[in-house]
Amino acid sequence: MEEMRTFEDFWPFYVREHSNETNRMLHFLGTSLAMGSVVAGVVTGKKAFFAAAPLLGYGFAWIGHFVVEGNRPATFKHPLWSLRGDFVMWSKILRGTMAAEVERAHQNEAAAAATERAYSPSETLN
Repeated sequence: MEEMRTFEDFWPFYVREHSNETNRMLHFLGTSLAMGSVVAGVVTGKKAFFAAAPLLGYGFAWIGHFVVEGNRPATFKHPLWSLRGDFVMWSKILRGTMAAEVERAHQNEAAAAATERAYSPSETLN
């Protein structure tokens, strides 16, 4: 995996880790419920809503990763970038642009792999 120093470096990795549409929908649902829970906490003043927010958000997301996508959530290594990625993805899903983002990330990954293969030394130089 390439070194990630900024969120912009992290984003293509994040997108590829969310290739499965069901995983993305579980993230969307969890993020929506978490945001609703925070709003409910602000409106009612009940702390339980604030406590429920991360459980809702991460619960749905982790089901998406472990059960659906079959990978490990980026939250474990990059918690803040992952949280930011969740909100960026949520926004792109809402606008209907996330599927194209996934396709673009996979095309860029394939192009980079092809370039790497083209410029790697041959195993035999007879």
